[in-house]
Amino acid sequence: MENVSSTMALCEKAKGAVREISSLDDKKINEALLAMAGALIKNTDEILKENARDIEDAKDSISAVMIDRLRLTSDRIAAMAKGITEITQLPSPLGAFLDRVERPNGLIIEKISVPLGVIAIIYESRPNVTSDAAALALKSGNVCILRGGKEAYHSSAAIVKALKEGLRSAGVSEDAVNLVSDTTRASATELMRASGYVDLLIPRGGAGLIRSCVENATVPCLETGTGICHVYVDKDADLDMAVRIIKNAKTSRPSVCNAAEVCLVHRDIAKEFLPRLKAALVDERQDAGLIPTELKLDEEAALIIPGTAASAEDFDTEFLDYKLAVGIVGSTEEAILHISHHSTHHSEAIITNSNTAAEKFIKGVDSAAVYVNASTRFTDGGEFGLGCEMGISTQKMHARGPVGIRELTTYKYVIHGCGQIR
Repeated sequence: MENVSSTMALCEKAKGAVREISSLDDKKINEALLAMAGALIKNTDEILKENARDIEDAKDSISAVMIDRLRLTSDRIAAMAKGITEITQLPSPLGAFLDRVERPNGLIIEKISVPLGVIAIIYESRPNVTSDAAALALKSGNVCILRGGKEAYHSSAAIVKALKEGLRSAGVSEDAVNLVSDTTRASATELMRASGYVDLLIPRGGAGLIRSCVENATVPCLETGTGICHVYVDKDADLDMAVRIIKNAKTSRPSVCNAAEVCLVHRDIAKEFLPRLKAALVDERQDAGLIPTELKLDEEAALIIPGTAASAEDFDTEFLDYKLAVGIVGSTEEAILHISHHSTHHSEAIITNSNTAAEKFIKGVDSAAVYVNASTRFTDGGEFGLGCEMGISTQKMHARGPVGIRELTTYKYVIHGCGQIR
């Protein structure tokens, strides 16, 4: 991979590739994506070697849960390649006629989807984001600049090297995919302020990274969200279902943004439900030799089951770990009010057999994804049928929820006339 001297030089290189990449037809883009997927598989051993290097360097500085987030395996690389392949099956988001109006003066005004141009992604220690972001950007006719975290740099560099190999073999400019070699804060700041080069900045990581980008960027910034995700167990819930859903939402992969961080339980069923929740998240996991979930209990919940006393901050924390804040509420309205005060507007769920409670929850909760009787872990581009995704947008402008290929486009108006003047 060519050694780029500075982040801004990389931005210039990326900007120079926009015209070529935006002019590719969908057939050629898909050929390149398939070649990229094949190159990932071909280079699995080299990618794993570099990933092992990252893990060794990071093992004493990040938690075991975050190490799992960083770790690659042959199966995970195969899944990354599969994700790219699945994107080729999606219809192109480009050139779609979004609207058409014929004016009284004979002008025909068409609204057509087009690429954004250069998309910069700043992300932390998840090397799979490298291939996901590159593939989504290319499918939507964009050039990408990737700036990963230092913990995953060698993994990301090996992945990008493979992706560029795939691009070359397909006859597409390898400058479609670019990796920033500088992992200091300076490079992140340069991308945030690269006006004229970066058309959209997407931060994907913890609250500090996202806040820094939103507050300091002079380029357009898509706010992706930290996930303080809630599951509310209503008084009319199927309690077996509730335990199963919360177990999945909390423990299947606690280090991701769609994992549950708060469980709210209706007072009427708390004495029956909370011991069952503790059995599933704490006792059964201990018996199986797994990491038990630390239950951080409000005062009322602590009178029913043992656990850790919750602080006020625990209900405003994205733990990304085997920790769950648990509170008791007296009604669906109280649950909605709690969520409105503490949610990051990512994903929330209600477990209930009451249509009235479900509808009240759906209307009252202002988050990107609202679930009824399902795990929050489904907030994911692949699970939504969008292919992989750039992240989960928690803002309300342009894109909300999983950011797939459609959200990586903009539009322009094309006006057809026959000599009209104003």
